[in-house]
Amino acid sequence: MFADRTDAGDRLADELRRQDVEADIVLAIPRGGLPVARPVADALDVPLDVVVARKVGAPGNPELAVAAVADDGTTWRNESLIGSLDLTTDYLESQTEHEQRAAKEKFDRYRADRPPLDLSGERVLVVDDGLATGATMRACVERIKASGAASVVVAVPVSSPETADAVERVTDGVVTLEEPPNFSAVGQFYRDFSQVTDEEAMALLE
Repeated sequence: MFADRTDAGDRLADELRRQDVEADIVLAIPRGGLPVARPVADALDVPLDVVVARKVGAPGNPELAVAAVADDGTTWRNESLIGSLDLTTDYLESQTEHEQRAAKEKFDRYRADRPPLDLSGERVLVVDDGLATGATMRACVERIKASGAASVVVAVPVSSPETADAVERVTDGVVTLEEPPNFSAVGQFYRDFSQVTDEEAMALLE
């Protein structure tokens, strides 16, 4: 159990140093990933920036991710779920386009006047406050890999064991503090899991 996201970030930073994980840049998934990533970036003494993706929900169930899309249009799709729900191409394309625009808007808002994000040849550490289905993380990972990163490691305080395994298969490693078998939601492992505002999150990039 973590007191809050900052506590989780401090403890995650300790574990990353214990494992001698090296990175050139830490990318947080806003909003909740930024309070976790700030102490991690500080501990590793590397820059902190953001990577943004939005999930594409199922018809009538927006929380059920059938896909996720990053700000640059890089998309991860849950093909088995798409097939079982018999979703149409028109639905997927229209929803993906809508969420990609929202992701791009958020990415631009968070980065403001920063120079373009160049990840070519970089060792990238991606941080969030936890992994449930992992849909947005998978899209972010694909976006980073497509950007020419030398390596991509994911670090989160808590994760579903199944999701951690799935993400590890498509990255250079996953670092977690907890992978409880009774996982149902990220928030159950935080005493304070209050929503982070955009203003609070963006302040952590300064």
